[in-house]
Amino acid sequence: MIAVRADGLRKRYKLGQRVSYRVMRDAIADALRRRGEDTERFIWALDGVSFEIEQGRIVGIIGRNGAGKSTLLKILSRITEPTEGTAELRGRVGALLEVGTGFHPELTGRENLYLNGAILGMRRAEIDRKFDDILEFSGVERFVDTPLKFYSSGMNVRLGFAVAAHLEPEILIVDEVLSVGDLHFRNKCLGRMQDLRGEGRTVLFVSHDLTSIRQLCTRALLLNRGHVVDDGSPAEITRQYERMYQEGVENTTGAADRRHPPKGYHLRRVELRRADGAVSGQFDAGDVIDIHLWSSGPAPENSFTAEFKLFNSDDEVISFGSANPVRSTYYRSEHGHVV
Repeated sequence: MIAVRADGLRKRYKLGQRVSYRVMRDAIADALRRRGEDTERFIWALDGVSFEIEQGRIVGIIGRNGAGKSTLLKILSRITEPTEGTAELRGRVGALLEVGTGFHPELTGRENLYLNGAILGMRRAEIDRKFDDILEFSGVERFVDTPLKFYSSGMNVRLGFAVAAHLEPEILIVDEVLSVGDLHFRNKCLGRMQDLRGEGRTVLFVSHDLTSIRQLCTRALLLNRGHVVDDGSPAEITRQYERMYQEGVENTTGAADRRHPPKGYHLRRVELRRADGAVSGQFDAGDVIDIHLWSSGPAPENSFTAEFKLFNSDDEVISFGSANPVRSTYYRSEHGHVV
């Protein structure tokens, strides 16, 4: 049985346009302006996306920032409408797209739980039955009668995911917001998604954590510039994403020639520092890592990139990134110039 079907989804935004609530006069004005659209500047966040997802599958959606992942999830969640194409979802949908989505900051955690449950189509008796399980999973029991405006972003995500995952949605849509939570809670969320699959429910999961995509998902979609460029097994698709990312870094306009750096310029020293500035070679999960590069001298502005990769014990890339251009601060010391 097909749980999610997308057919020719396209979404266009006008550069610089602020999205606002529309009334009938806006629709009429848009129709009258159609003839002049060719002279305007637009961007297609999605451009002809089509796929089908069977019930009970956990599907990972990966791609660079700006590839169209969040736009796709917003269309599937009925938060925004496509410019062209259709999206069909069979069953009740639970979505967690941004920190605090669907919550009111002036209401307490308890009030927001009931409000969000009602939005998802739950009856009060059904919410009452699940209430204790939701609170226990979220870990915010002590603050349930505190207004959400006093919650941290992590607490918001805890409550939001707990509501979305425990109110028995047939389809659960989760964006990258889980990265806000701590390691223990993220593992609980991943375990809960596994449970949902065992119950025959469907999960769409956007994440830059490729290890989680490989371990959790049964299928993956790779998006690039608004297109689905590949669709297959998570191991296969994540490897292609890594290759695509590497090629993109090497071919970025304005990036340095990796084989021929500026004359007289070379890397002299690398330091990993904790948030307090202390140099260290060991970090715990959740720690902030500052990477300091020491060069032999200042290079031309915007003439190089810095790239890093993290590997697990199986020598698999679990995270990667780059800065282009590198934010540079040049000053002399016994080590050279700090980049």
